[in-house]
Amino acid sequence: MFMGEYRHALDEKGRLTLPARLREGLGQPFVATRGFENCVFLYPQPEWEALEARIRALPFNQANARAFARIFFAGAAECRPDGQGRVLLPPALREYARIARETVILGVSGRVEVWAEAEWDRYAAAAANDYAALAEQLQGLGE
Repeated sequence: MFMGEYRHALDEKGRLTLPARLREGLGQPFVATRGFENCVFLYPQPEWEALEARIRALPFNQANARAFARIFFAGAAECRPDGQGRVLLPPALREYARIARETVILGVSGRVEVWAEAEWDRYAAAAANDYAALAEQLQGLGE
């Protein structure tokens, strides 16, 4: 399980140093793809394979299922950290997530998320105001 919040900057070559704890959990290789709210999702292979199977099982005859699968898989890339724990995030994913230099890396249960620092700070501030209300809307949370 992934958890925690880490702040790191991309180096001049667009590489991101992943915290050791997260890097170990992701394994090699792992998959990066478009996340929601303009972040990048990182999945270890077992999580990716389970998610891929669920998406593959969506009804092919529904346009929204096809559209989601296209966008999700078209943005995916296999990643391998180098010997120093740095990973090159593909330029298209950096552009999608508006990542220029400063990032926030989050452990979110079965995946890791990479955000542009300014985007995360805005999102977190807004979500924090609604934290209790969000919990109330999610049935079974905390039971």
